[in-house]
Amino acid sequence: MSNGTNSASRRKSLLIIAALIFIAIGIVYAVWWWLYASNFEETDNAYVHGNLVQVTSQIPGTVIAIDADETETVGQGAPLITLDPSDTHIAVQQAQASLAQALRQTRTIFVQNQALEADIKMQQANIERAKADLDKARSDLKRRLALAKSGGVSGEEILHARTAEKSAESGLAQAKAALAVAEARLETNRALTANTTVAHHPDVLLAADKLRQAMLDDARTHIRAPVSGMVAQRSVQVGQHVAPGTPLMTIVPLDKLWVEANFKESQLAHMQPGQEATLTADIYGSDVSYHGHVMGLAAGTGSAFSLLPAQNASGNWIKVVQRVPVRVSLDPAELKEHPLRVGLSMQVEVDLTAPSDEDRAKASAPARDTNLSTTVFSDDAGTADAMIEKIVKENTGS
Repeated sequence: MSNGTNSASRRKSLLIIAALIFIAIGIVYAVWWWLYASNFEETDNAYVHGNLVQVTSQIPGTVIAIDADETETVGQGAPLITLDPSDTHIAVQQAQASLAQALRQTRTIFVQNQALEADIKMQQANIERAKADLDKARSDLKRRLALAKSGGVSGEEILHARTAEKSAESGLAQAKAALAVAEARLETNRALTANTTVAHHPDVLLAADKLRQAMLDDARTHIRAPVSGMVAQRSVQVGQHVAPGTPLMTIVPLDKLWVEANFKESQLAHMQPGQEATLTADIYGSDVSYHGHVMGLAAGTGSAFSLLPAQNASGNWIKVVQRVPVRVSLDPAELKEHPLRVGLSMQVEVDLTAPSDEDRAKASAPARDTNLSTTVFSDDAGTADAMIEKIVKENTGS
């Protein structure tokens, strides 16, 4: 009887001890969650994102060479695709000829102005001469008419004097008409050349711009990498005729990646830019950790920006917990040591401690680091200007 009592007492003691242990564990867990775990939010619904830079042609043409293929790493400005330059070469030659023709025609107008100015001076001299002849003829006629009263001159002489007067008047009228024509032509030419020179005449500048455009199109037959990165999604083939804007391949800058973590809406109450984040990638496992900052929260949920957003006002509405994309930066040094690829799965843990102003500033820096710019498409004006200057010298002698 005593053995049974002792056994029951022992079981009761063990149960009490076990209950106390579980209570202690619960208290420890509650304290741990309250002091530490409640300051973190995590999700495994996170993926690596990056810039997918499409390579397209700016002019129509036929592909004659492909200089880079998928998985190759290229630098900014590296040759990717070459288009047939036959048409653009012809266009450049035609533009050069048009510029030379415009220069010669404009120069002719300036030379005509000089000739017309000389012609006007000559016509003015002719008018003065014609006026003198008219004055002389009128004087002779007047003298003869005075002598005719006394019978000193014959009627034939008076007739010749009247004829000479009419001839002088006709000569003066012709000289004035010739002067008016020359002045009108000079006025027209001056309107075409006012406040300009041969090299800066509008017709010449228009022809020069057409040459620049032709040379630019010729340069665009060589399609170069707009940014540094890895080639992906190559769809172009040799012999294919491409149109402007057609995607030919994609360049992915693998040194400018970030993570898009899709947190539940119930996890976002205390999440804000600048908070620290710890990340792990499925490709490397938990042995490799990445560190970054929350760069920002998206303007809406994923479903709001989907191709077919949910119609929540419909009668068959079912409440679903929404997720909001949160952009998280990656440390460039860690990314270089352990490279990632776009689309890889990640696990993200965010420290919800309120960030300082310094942390907020640091969070905006990675956002700028993921921005891209390129000078590949800049117009090389130096080559075109040198060509234009050469043609101007050859066709104006200056």
